[in-house]
Amino acid sequence: MAKKTVGDIDVNGKKVLMRCDFNVPLDEDCNITSDDRIVKALPTIKKVLEGGGALILMSHLGRPKGKKNEKMSLAPVARKLSELIGKEVVFADDCIGEETKAKAEALGSGECMLLENLRFHKEETIKDKAAKEDTQLREAKDNFAGQLAELADIYIDDAFGTAHRDNASMYTVPVLMEGKPRVSGYLIEKELKFLGETVSKPERPFVAILGGAKVSDKIGVIENLIDKVDSILIGGAMAYTFFKAQGQQVGNSLCEDDFLDKASELLEQAKETDCEIILPVDNVVAKEIKEGAENKVVSGDIEAGWQGLDIGPETRKLFAEKLSGVKTVVWNGPMGVFEIKPFDEGTKAVAIAVAEATSGGARSIIGGGDSASAIKKLGLEDKVSHISTGGGASLEFLEGKKFKCLEILDEK
Repeated sequence: MAKKTVGDIDVNGKKVLMRCDFNVPLDEDCNITSDDRIVKALPTIKKVLEGGGALILMSHLGRPKGKKNEKMSLAPVARKLSELIGKEVVFADDCIGEETKAKAEALGSGECMLLENLRFHKEETIKDKAAKEDTQLREAKDNFAGQLAELADIYIDDAFGTAHRDNASMYTVPVLMEGKPRVSGYLIEKELKFLGETVSKPERPFVAILGGAKVSDKIGVIENLIDKVDSILIGGAMAYTFFKAQGQQVGNSLCEDDFLDKASELLEQAKETDCEIILPVDNVVAKEIKEGAENKVVSGDIEAGWQGLDIGPETRKLFAEKLSGVKTVVWNGPMGVFEIKPFDEGTKAVAIAVAEATSGGARSIIGGGDSASAIKKLGLEDKVSHISTGGGASLEFLEGKKFKCLEILDEK
């Protein structure tokens, strides 16, 4: 998917509308607790401003359900962004309306403004989508997407975290801006390069590590990767569905009984494609999920009253061995209940093994979400090749799904 980027166009003297992912964490007093997502948007922002564009930024924050909610205002983001770029960022109290339009029109070259939370309007997330052939919607300049589209001469998508959602700002707006430049920002370009190239042209051996709670969340990923990778290492609660499918007792472990047949099918399919699916050889089990709970390591059956909450020490060694000498590794999902000690040891061990594989020459992709949190918590961000900014988006990308909002961007 070779799409034009902000580096391929001239923004001088143009109004530029850019979709970002500023869905940052806030504390009770609405202070930003991590500015990571803002920082990652800076290369594209600076490129537009330094190129003489008048930049209008838009994003969502949280789930305000179509109503204004001061606790989810983007005003703190505007203040933080002003600090980061060293110039005032004009803040619009709404993302549409006459006042916002006037502020956008008054914006000069090299100046920046941020629109208020897109999700304060229900039209951002409901099916107010512009089908290309829907003339009525395309001509409705006063609708939500139409008002956004009218603000600018150029559209930039740099919000990979929401690329799997065809929200109005991600899909309808660029459809309505047909005929004007519609390009990706540097963040999207990086995501497509790492995720796309890794899956389509991997260096071998290629290993995928999949964890998390549910097999149902990862079926599409396994099916798409099973004939592309050499091995799939499975941890987390999803492993117990595979165990039960093989006739093993799993006690009170989380297990999706509706997917036992599917788990068996995937194990058979792996044999046919010479893909090695590796399940844990031991598990850390406990009677309750809380810090300091009584726990033990078991191999084989898990007795009633106990539940598997992490991969065991032998599995950690096995997974580390499987990662030694690999050339490509993709990791999505924790190995256990990593938020609670001592059930974080498996996820830690895998994070360290991935970092060591990277230092040995492997390309490593961390698929956002909990895996990314674990890497950051351990201070290993600089020890892996790429941490995806979109948990759900990276998962769907690994499933091989097409993203409508990216497909409509201009081809190189």
